[in-house]
Amino acid sequence: MNNFQQILEMGQQVQARLTQLQAELGQKTVSSSSGGGMVTATADGKGRIRGLKIDPSVVQGGDVEMLEDLVLAAVSEAQTRAQQLYEEEVRKLSGGFPLPFQLPDL
Repeated sequence: MNNFQQILEMGQQVQARLTQLQAELGQKTVSSSSGGGMVTATADGKGRIRGLKIDPSVVQGGDVEMLEDLVLAAVSEAQTRAQQLYEEEVRKLSGGFPLPFQLPDL
C-alpha cells in the first residue's frame, strides 16, 4: 500500500511540473528565417506563431508564390524548433527516462 501511495504522489508531482512547464514554454520563443532572412517567424514554446517579419523587398518583387513559400518555410521551421524545445524540456523533467504515459499535446 505504501508503494502505491508513493506512485500517486510521484504522479502528482509530475503533473504539477508539467503544468509549470506549459506555462514556462508559453514565455519562451524560438525563431526561424527563410530566404536568407527575408522572412522570419517567431513561435512560443508551445508552437504558436507570435510574430512574422517580412523584408519589404520581397513584397516589392510581386512574386506572391515565392513569398508564400518563404512564409511557409519559416513558420514550419519555427514550429519544429518549438516542438524540439518541448521535447528537450520534457526529457529534463523525466530525467531522460521515457514517461509511462502519453503526455498531453500543448
